[in-house]
Amino acid sequence: MGADSAPGRVVERMGEPVGQDVRPGGAPGGTSTSTGTGAGTSAALGGPAAAPSLRPRRHPLVGLGVALVSAAAFATSGAFGKALLVGAWSPGLVVTLRITVAALVLLVPALWSLRGRWAALRRRAWVVVGYGLTGVAGCQLAYFNAVTHLSVGVALLLEYLAPVLIVGWLWLRHRRPPRRLTVAGVVLALVGLFLVLDVVGGASVSLVGVLWGLAAAVCLVLYFLLAEHVGEDVPPLALAGGGLVVGAVSLWLAAGLGVLQMSRGAAQVPLGGHVVPWWVPLLVIALVAAAFAYVTGIAAVRLLGAKVASFVALTEVLFAVVFAWLVLAELPTPVQLAGGALIVAGLVAVRADESRVLPGPEALPVAEQTSG
Repeated sequence: MGADSAPGRVVERMGEPVGQDVRPGGAPGGTSTSTGTGAGTSAALGGPAAAPSLRPRRHPLVGLGVALVSAAAFATSGAFGKALLVGAWSPGLVVTLRITVAALVLLVPALWSLRGRWAALRRRAWVVVGYGLTGVAGCQLAYFNAVTHLSVGVALLLEYLAPVLIVGWLWLRHRRPPRRLTVAGVVLALVGLFLVLDVVGGASVSLVGVLWGLAAAVCLVLYFLLAEHVGEDVPPLALAGGGLVVGAVSLWLAAGLGVLQMSRGAAQVPLGGHVVPWWVPLLVIALVAAAFAYVTGIAAVRLLGAKVASFVALTEVLFAVVFAWLVLAELPTPVQLAGGALIVAGLVAVRADESRVLPGPEALPVAEQTSG
């Protein structure tokens, strides 16, 4: 939300969504921007700020509930997708089929949601393309490659260093060094990562898997920032559907050029102590962990903001551990569990520091008064 600089008027920042912080100095002329709103992220990415929102205020628990549902839906991808990987299906083919099926499912609803909004989609086309290449195709491909070398829990913990990376990006972009609590949170997260990799215990850890997990974290950062930056004039269904179409097309092109390996595995794969047809886990990761999860995830970012949504999304790690236990009978070691607890504690500390109200004049509503 920008300030109105018309002569003789006093404009205050009002109606900021609950849970998003307002910091001064982000926009030209001293106008404050919020790093948790669509306008704030637009400025951070160098694009135009979103138009002021006139949507009705929602209870903060609505956004929290949507974010938790999205996290639980995304968490099914690891356990059910790994069933295909164990059956000798290549990560490239699993991700491509998952995204393609989800794109086909959302195609008609996405077109229906764009009634009268095609101009908005054209204006934001580069965001949709970037979202599809990174937040959809890149993130999922990196994650599934990480899962082939690491356990589901470890791969997710690496991927969910993304909130720390988001804080770092905002620091570099706005030149605001983090406070002590943020620094402490980052240190906790890094120590937790050290324990998750079980370096002290001498466990054999795949460097390739770690690199894929960190690549997934970078793509996840772009998933949150681009989902917020696209603006509310593009419905969540349209962004999810468009991103999935872009992701599917890019993966098929990569496969056609020989860059992405695609090989089909067994027709029957192990799942939860049973042997099922290959299309059973595929439908779960396409319908639940892709189509449904992406739509609800975008809605959660719209309701909570990128930073808050990224921290709530950490619960996917907990959901994934439960699903991996139920489906694959796979649990992290005690040392890795302790490391995971430190990572979550560090990320919570970072979020708590970011949400603190600044003392003094900064805590008041931003106002700008000019004489006529």
